[in-house]
Amino acid sequence: MPSNMIKVLTYLTIALLALVSIEAFAHGVDDKTRAFLEQNNGVQFIPFLYIGAKHMITGYDHLLFLVGVIFFLYRSRDVLLYVTMFTIGHSTTLLFGVLSDIQVNAYLIDAIIGFSVIYKGFDNLGGFKLCFNWQPNTQWAVLIFGLFHGFGLATKLQEFSLADEG
Repeated sequence: MPSNMIKVLTYLTIALLALVSIEAFAHGVDDKTRAFLEQNNGVQFIPFLYIGAKHMITGYDHLLFLVGVIFFLYRSRDVLLYVTMFTIGHSTTLLFGVLSDIQVNAYLIDAIIGFSVIYKGFDNLGGFKLCFNWQPNTQWAVLIFGLFHGFGLATKLQEFSLADEG
């Protein structure tokens, strides 16, 4: 096996082991936020916007993936493009999943979210070019993984007893 391949596999193994212990709790919602969501009546746009922003900023699964995405970007325009693509994907499936009551296995979604972080690390290390002599479209990958990340929060919100109005 070439030494570059061994190096890539070593990094992937370390990343996988580091993520295995924490990824299962990526979409936890604290008790205060849960109580607010379950006691909410009527339209509450600003508080829900705040909760969504808090989730995006404090969710380490999002942070790990997005850091991997923007790590090698040096133009603000590119950073904005990739973050926007992720946010569009995340928001789409979050809204669609919750409003349409689409039930997806939370463990499967969390596994895919963990895979997205590993995928991006593998991509950043040049694993696709090295192993497959091919590079996937990174913009499409960010959008697609954003869709899965959105379903992660949607599956968590569906566990709550939310009011139908609002």
